[in-house]
Amino acid sequence: MLAVYAARQSADDPLSGLEVGERPEPTPRAGWTTVSLRTAGLNHHDVWSLRGVGLPADRLPMILGCDGAGVDEDGNEVIIHAVVPSEGWRGDETLDPRRTLLSELHDGTLAEKVSVPTANLVPKPEGLSWEHAACLSTAWLTAYRMLFSNAGLTPGATVLVQGAGGGVATALVQLGSAAGYRMWVTSRDEDKGRRAVGIGADRAFGDGERLPERVDAVMETVGAATWSHSVNSLKPGGTIVISGATSGDAPSKAELTKIFFRQLRVVGSTMGSREELERLAQLVVQQQIEPVIDTTLPLAEAREGFARMAAGELFGKVVFTVS
Repeated sequence: MLAVYAARQSADDPLSGLEVGERPEPTPRAGWTTVSLRTAGLNHHDVWSLRGVGLPADRLPMILGCDGAGVDEDGNEVIIHAVVPSEGWRGDETLDPRRTLLSELHDGTLAEKVSVPTANLVPKPEGLSWEHAACLSTAWLTAYRMLFSNAGLTPGATVLVQGAGGGVATALVQLGSAAGYRMWVTSRDEDKGRRAVGIGADRAFGDGERLPERVDAVMETVGAATWSHSVNSLKPGGTIVISGATSGDAPSKAELTKIFFRQLRVVGSTMGSREELERLAQLVVQQQIEPVIDTTLPLAEAREGFARMAAGELFGKVVFTVS
């Protein structure tokens, strides 16, 4: 079958290890289901895997991809939940210390077929397109949990999203706007800021710009480069929800005094549960939210999508059509 996989790894030139070609089809196993994919989504996780982060070299070659939607063995249209718990785990799978994501231990979704635990299948709601379904499993699920499970907000709150343009950031803006939050964004790129306003943000600010007032919560995925600005932008008692650190995880100023004196909360957030993915899919349909897609490409042309992501050119998701 056609697949997109990591054959080699390079921290400096991640795309040098990317291959698009034939790989064996999944082998049937008890408790797992093979899904024939219709669409799949690209995430920064895939580029990090090519850099050698989170994917040990002894597991290569590995089919990449966490996002996917397709048809199961019984003909049901499904969305794939990418978090795979360890055998016997009960409860929220994201809290399992031995959990993995598809493409870390088991082959991922950038292929014609993928095998996943049957419990990881979520029904695709009627009215949700294949392209939009492929956006939800990782970036959109991460945004959903950040806003609705971990931020402790009510409609009318003001939320700052650090770094407009990426998959999580655009999802945060669209979901937050639909839920009645006042969404602000920051960006080094004025065009991305304007586009964020176009999809629901109330205002856009420059990178590190002083805000006209403090906010109730900050959604943080950038890390070291924006950490001090995030802390200084919060009202007393406010919350930073952090789900990534693309600029590094060691800020020059931790701002600990401000954090305890202003009684700020710092909440870590990773992916989401299967139940949250099911609710997210229903919300997108009910509120008629159309996830922003930067580029749609055939799976055979996946390298182009990876190149756009590696160059930081994206606004929204890259989606691959499989069949």
